[in-house]
Amino acid sequence: MSLKAIHVSEVPSLDHFPENPSLLCSSRKANNKFVVVGHRGHGMNMSQSPDLRFSALKENSILSFNAASKFSLDFIEFDVQVTRDGCPVIFHDDFIYSEEQGVVYERRVTDVCLSEFLSYGPQRDTGKTGKPLLRKSKEGKILKWSVESDDPLCTLQEAFEKVEKPNLGFNIELKLDDNLFYSSDHLSRLLLPILQVVSDIGKDRPIIFSSFHPDAALLVRKLQTTYPVFFLTNGGTEMYYDTRRNSLEEAIKLCLEGGLQGIVSEVKGVFRNPAAVNKIKESKLSLMTYGKLNNVAEAVYMQHLMGIEGVIVDHVEEITEAVREMMKPSNRDADEPKPNFSERELSFLLKLIPELIQH
Repeated sequence: MSLKAIHVSEVPSLDHFPENPSLLCSSRKANNKFVVVGHRGHGMNMSQSPDLRFSALKENSILSFNAASKFSLDFIEFDVQVTRDGCPVIFHDDFIYSEEQGVVYERRVTDVCLSEFLSYGPQRDTGKTGKPLLRKSKEGKILKWSVESDDPLCTLQEAFEKVEKPNLGFNIELKLDDNLFYSSDHLSRLLLPILQVVSDIGKDRPIIFSSFHPDAALLVRKLQTTYPVFFLTNGGTEMYYDTRRNSLEEAIKLCLEGGLQGIVSEVKGVFRNPAAVNKIKESKLSLMTYGKLNNVAEAVYMQHLMGIEGVIVDHVEEITEAVREMMKPSNRDADEPKPNFSERELSFLLKLIPELIQH
């Protein structure tokens, strides 16, 4: 599929977007549900990790999405970029790395056309061999992208068409490069094709948009008002030139000024600043978290006690099971009753956590 460039005046109006009553902001309040989101589907891939779960399934793939859908997830989260010829594709990294005749090269995802993007890695056509797909580690090493169960790269349209569970929500992260400047016109050219696909085939699937880029989050909110938009933030665990990204307080301010519905914070940012949770609640914003600590059941349970509404996780099977147990009604005869913290004890724990996670 290829979409032509669209002018802002041609963006689908609210009337063209389907009614979607299953939004996080309203549904959780109705049933007190704690939302679990599968990170890049069944979990992200990590090069050279001793934990084999991080190399089980290709992240951001139809295979990963359908594997995740077998568990009690509310949403899957994935990263969307737009190719040079205007097609929204699902891929996390800013660059694709490959190798030809022993020479490694890189291509920016937004600089390649759809056909080239899909030519990397395994192919859907039987007998066709794709270009080698490599990946750059955080340490700067170029490594073979190895997983136990591989799958072809895919488009946003394919996700809507091939994810088997129709009521599984999509958390669509609008992926942009932190090292680039985007004008409003450039952002529009990148966001409108994504909105077009959602408008055309989103149907009744629950959808959340999110982005680390403040202006992208604000613009997608202006361009449509049907689906909630969340601002992604490190919550002060990393510093950026754009001060709007540097604290939960700034995130609250951005959401209130721009009409965004919620915040997705690095979990450490919340644990280091637990007082921000009440500020977010008082501002009538939703709050979810992401990060490695969300693969620890105890950390997830603590967030439930704090009033956080959901978590994005890699260890889908383990955390969905832990949340299922966590949400069971109390049973006095159970051998291992769940902790029941008083307000004073919870306050003490919230003061203690920032000290525990500083390092």
